Amino acid sequence: MTLADSILDNSETYQKFDRMGMLRHLNRFPSECQKAWERGLAFSLPSDYNLAQNIVILGMGGSGISGLLLRRLIMMESKIPVYVHQDYSLPPFIDDHSLIIASSYSGNTDETISAFTESLRTSAKKFVLTSGGRLGKLAKQEGVPVFTIDYQAPPRAALSHSLFSLMGILHNIGLLHVKTHDFTETIKLLSQLSLDIAETNATNSNPAKQLATSMRGRLPIIYSAGILTEVAQRWKAQLNENSKTLAFVDIFPEACHNAIVGWEFPESVRDQTLILFLSSRSLLHPSVLQQYEAAIKIIKKNGLKFERIEAQGESPLAQIMGMILFGDYLSFYLAMLNGVDPTPVYPIDFLKSYLRQINQGT
Repeated sequence: MTLADSILDNSETYQKFDRMGMLRHLNRFPSECQKAWERGLAFSLPSDYNLAQNIVILGMGGSGISGLLLRRLIMMESKIPVYVHQDYSLPPFIDDHSLIIASSYSGNTDETISAFTESLRTSAKKFVLTSGGRLGKLAKQEGVPVFTIDYQAPPRAALSHSLFSLMGILHNIGLLHVKTHDFTETIKLLSQLSLDIAETNATNSNPAKQLATSMRGRLPIIYSAGILTEVAQRWKAQLNENSKTLAFVDIFPEACHNAIVGWEFPESVRDQTLILFLSSRSLLHPSVLQQYEAAIKIIKKNGLKFERIEAQGESPLAQIMGMILFGDYLSFYLAMLNGVDPTPVYPIDFLKSYLRQINQGT
């Protein structure tokens, strides 16, 4: 047994470092996705909302990633363009054909509140997804429909509700069609995966623990493509926030036109890098899979360490969500190996406090 094995297979590790209970949210993820979906389906919006010709999702961080994932799901089946806007101001094309969705778990995200406030001066259709805060209060004052998230967690750990509630809402009004088979497959896969990679499953049979062990002390660079593009962004964010680890993302096929040339220098960084390929042999474009194979040959030539992680399941929804849950557990186990509590995000707290002091003139 290696040192990493002894750390990750010891229940005292989780008691010592996971003081705020992130693991509890990981283990509940499949059941919370089911609950959020059902609540979303039951939420009513005005009948003309299904006439929207474009969707603009306002959201940052853990709430923003739900918008990016939703965009991916819609763009695979619909001609309606979906934009995820992560800034203080709105894009100029907003009009009465737009549906604006302001998503902020806390309800206190400055960028989202700023853009939503600006949207109140437009004729766009609007609704808000939040657990409360200033955004929820403002929306109710302005008569904008509010879907209230009733799950208590750090925003990034509430992805089940931020995403599946939205899926249910948009499915209910006909702007997104989620096949029953795909949803059932997804929940089944998530339930099985959460057993396979749970903390109670030993490292020698737990691929998430094994990958975390390989990643320890290395700089992860995540490569992805197609339906797994947003998954890579989620992995990066979770490694940043949960593991307190620097991580980078690049996307194929664009990476083949630049990034693959940069694997030579600096040698000191290269030798401490772990390259991760997020792959789907069934759903990524065949040419992208060929690019992966060529890139791996280049990596081997340059002596870099790499891992290829294959998505499970058949449907795009199952593959996307399965890879997300795997990445969430991975980041949690790396936090344990790094000896840190995954929940607190003190630099973000400092940044928000700093900006608040400046804006208040103190």
